Amino acid sequence: MNNFMQEQKEKIKEFEKKIGIKFKDENLLIQSLVHRSYINENPKFELEHNERLEFLGDAVLELVVTEHLYKNYKESEGELTNWRAALVKTETLARVARELEIEKYLLMSKGEALQKDGKSRNTILANAFESLLGAIYLDKNYNKACDFIKKNLLKYLPEILEKKLYKDSKSLFQEIAQEKFKITPEYEVVKEEGPDHNKKFLIRVLIGEKQIAEGECYSKQEAEEAAARKALDEID
Repeated sequence: MNNFMQEQKEKIKEFEKKIGIKFKDENLLIQSLVHRSYINENPKFELEHNERLEFLGDAVLELVVTEHLYKNYKESEGELTNWRAALVKTETLARVARELEIEKYLLMSKGEALQKDGKSRNTILANAFESLLGAIYLDKNYNKACDFIKKNLLKYLPEILEKKLYKDSKSLFQEIAQEKFKITPEYEVVKEEGPDHNKKFLIRVLIGEKQIAEGECYSKQEAEEAAARKALDEID
């Protein structure tokens, strides 16, 4: 075993204590933390990147969450689907990954590691959480993966339900605006820039004549959603 892998195995013992799971196959846990960019930069690394484990973990996650919702709630299929989507979305999984300090143990390329926080970093963390689930499932069993998901992810379900985070921001902001101000929000394009195939939109949301917030994105729908998301913070 080379020195680097020995260092990783020692480092991974710290991570095992953090997640409360002792792996029989430590290489499986290390592999769950290997981003594709690291393999591109270190093609002779002896393990694969984590995308196959992520594929497996995604399926385990969906089943555990679906089973939990089915057994504990009597709402309709459509409602439960919305709740599940809020639980397994990138932002929620990245939040859990940060709590577990997964990023501290991730193997990424130097360039990827230096990237600022944002959508891409959330995606990397969420994917790593799913690959970790895949590794737990393979090394232990379904029940162990289920317990891990319940402990680290399903604890957020009450907050999601209380704050109605399973609804998109536009729908939620419209409900609140109509309840508080008896007015339906309106969205206006403030600015468009860039070529037709890659145009960026700046959109503002108004209550009556008052601007509440602005959002910017590469589609009108996403820019409106971004504006509504910021508006929710303004009127909270």
